[in-house]
Order: sequence, then C-alpha cells, then structure tokens
Amino acid sequence: METHTKKLLEECNSGCKMGINSMKQISDYIKDEKLKDLVNEYIRKHQDLEKETSRLLEQSGEEEKEPGPVATAFSWVTTEMKLMIKDDSGQIAKILTDGSNMGIQSISKAVNQYSHASTDSVALAKRLVKSEENFMRDLKPFL
Repeated sequence: METHTKKLLEECNSGCKMGINSMKQISDYIKDEKLKDLVNEYIRKHQDLEKETSRLLEQSGEEEKEPGPVATAFSWVTTEMKLMIKDDSGQIAKILTDGSNMGIQSISKAVNQYSHASTDSVALAKRLVKSEENFMRDLKPFL
C-alpha cells in the first residue's frame, strides 16, 4: 500500500475511534433524549467509517492504528473535568462541537499532508470531515 494512502487511512481510523470513545464517554451524562439520539446516530456513523477504514487497511495487509495513549487520556480527563463542573446539554454540545472541530482539522491536515493518497482513501477522509461538519451543525440547537 502506498505510504500516503496507509497514513491517511490510519489517521481516519484513529480519528473515528477517538470520536466513538468520546461520544460514548459523554453519552452517560446526557439527559436530553433528542441529544442522546443524535449522539447515538453519530456513534453509528463513525463506527461505519471506522469499519470501512479497517477493511481497507486489512485488505492491504496493514494494521489499524490506535489513538495515542497520551491523547486518549488527556481527552478523557479533560472531558470528565468539564462535565463535573457542568453537565447540561449545552456543555455536552460544546464539548462535542470542540471535538468535531479538532477532528475536522486533523483529517483535513492529513488529506493535505498525504496528497498522493488513493482517491478512495481521500474520498473516505472527506466523508469523515463532512460527517463532523454535519454533527457540528446538528449540535447547534443544543448549545
């Protein structure tokens, strides 16, 4: 597998996993049923994209990349602290919006950095970015 394609797919796979973990962590705090349904919908969308990146990596004999332990721990602690201070729908929507924004930046940077990646992997990365943008849009009423 071309290096750029592999790196881009690894970044997408890791980003999906990070997003899924964060949304699952936060969902325990959600009291608003509409927000809970929205988060569950985007967990499923991220799981579908994660499965697709895993499949493409596996087909090429590559292994999945787990999110870095330091980034994962930092994200978990930061989220828990913010939710201890205030765990209403507005705070939850803000945390999720911030996470989506970081995902958009990370994946967009990877698309630019790995400009020679396959068309399929770039298309998948752009679908992930679009999903994050849609999630941010759908979270606005809860802010």
